[in-house]
This record gives sequence, C-alpha cells and structure tokens, in this order.
Amino acid sequence: MSLTVHDLPLPYAEILPERPADAVELVVIHCTELPDLATAREYGEKVLHASGAGNSGHYYIDRDGAVYRYVPGTRVANHVRGHNPSSIGIELVNLGRYPHWWDSRHQQMTEPYGAAQIHALRVLLARLRRDFPNLRHIAGHEELDTALMPASDDPAREIHRKLDPGPLFPWAEVLEDSGLTRIDGSGFSRDALQS
Repeated sequence: MSLTVHDLPLPYAEILPERPADAVELVVIHCTELPDLATAREYGEKVLHASGAGNSGHYYIDRDGAVYRYVPGTRVANHVRGHNPSSIGIELVNLGRYPHWWDSRHQQMTEPYGAAQIHALRVLLARLRRDFPNLRHIAGHEELDTALMPASDDPAREIHRKLDPGPLFPWAEVLEDSGLTRIDGSGFSRDALQS
C-alpha cells in the first residue's frame, strides 16, 4: 500500500527534544476538533510553552486522506499529557465538539470519519510499525487524558477535557491486522479489561 506523506514541519520542530526511534512505543489517536486542516495548522504554530514550542501532533490526516507530517517521529511533540516522550500523535481532521468544546450542552461528537481518512490512517500505522521497532500500543486521547474541568456554561458541572477521537471512531477496523494493542491510561490492554 502506497502512501504519500507531505512534510510540512512546524516552525519550532527543530527545537523539540530528540529521541531515538526505539523510544516510541505508543501511537495516540486524536481528532482536531476544528473545522479544517488550515485552522489546525494555525493552532499548531502557536507558541504556548517557554521553550518556544506549541501543542501539535506529529501527523495530520485530512478528510480526503491526505497525510501531513508536522513533527518528525524522532522528536517529542506536545500532544498528550504524560505520554509525549514515548508516543507519536496522529490528528484526524474532524469537528469533534467544535466550537463549543467546554459547554456541557454540546458534548456530542457527530462527524463520522470517512473511508479515505481511515484507509490513510491504517497505511500510516503500518509504515510507523516498520519505522519504529518498539511501537506496539495504540490509544485514544480520551483514554490517556481523563481529566475533568468545569463546564463553560455551568462551572458547577464537570466535563471531560478530552473526548477524542470519540464514539464514532472505528476502532475495530483500525486495529484489524495492525499489530497494535489498544491500551488505556494505566497501560493495560482494553481487551484484557473487557474479558
């Protein structure tokens, strides 16, 4: 299966910490929760840390299946609390809860992931398994960042900070023949937990 990856490094990519390929053990699936790739790029370029870096995944997959690399896999990107040093973040362009992320009345994710996007993700995962010899695990952002926060419409109510990739993400299809084990935030296999 052929895959074209468009290299578009973020302006700060070269200041992100380097790591060897064998440090990568986990891939984290995100959705952008933004309207389009251009908006996601703008967000990724924002400097949010004293180091001069921002928050970004390594790879972005647009709705049409086009794949973009914003950060090399041998650099640590800021995409998930507590797991950045050993993980690669893949962002799928999807509305998620946009634009009402923190409103308790708008916590449903309704945009399905298209066939081209999921096909590109599966091909990318196969490539990453070849390029990163210790890559064995996969998780959704929501499984690793389970923090709650006050809702914007009612601070007495708590909502999850992260819900991506959400209930419409086709885990069974993505995991099929991937060679990856889905884990939760504790590092345990979700399959083992459900047995």
